[in-house]
Amino acid sequence: MPDLAKQRPKFLNLFAIRLPLAGYASIFHRVSGIGLFLMLPLLIWLFDKSLSTPESYAQFQAVAGHWLIKLILLGLLWSFLHHFCMGIRILLLDIHVGIDKVSAHKSSVAVMAVSLLLTAILGAKLLGIA
Repeated sequence: MPDLAKQRPKFLNLFAIRLPLAGYASIFHRVSGIGLFLMLPLLIWLFDKSLSTPESYAQFQAVAGHWLIKLILLGLLWSFLHHFCMGIRILLLDIHVGIDKVSAHKSSVAVMAVSLLLTAILGAKLLGIA
């Protein structure tokens, strides 16, 4: 037993570890969930302002028209879309679909590509480009 303790590294450099794409997708899933949770009060407040009265809707338009709020909403849009797509991937993994290394890598690429593509499409609509 003492021999095992001697073989363990004393310092683990997290920046030197090369994660597979599935690892990064998992980290982004956690980060997007935290971001959505922390921004929930802002989203509820904006939703309330958009539905209450015509005056509050005008206030909503003024707030949502600001470039910084649009940037935050774009980040929240990506967070939601990535969290949703990765959640579907995790549900498939729970029923043992795509567990092998090649399928896991392909599904991670799909999650990243689909979430970024949908963010670009819906973000263009949000920013008034399309």
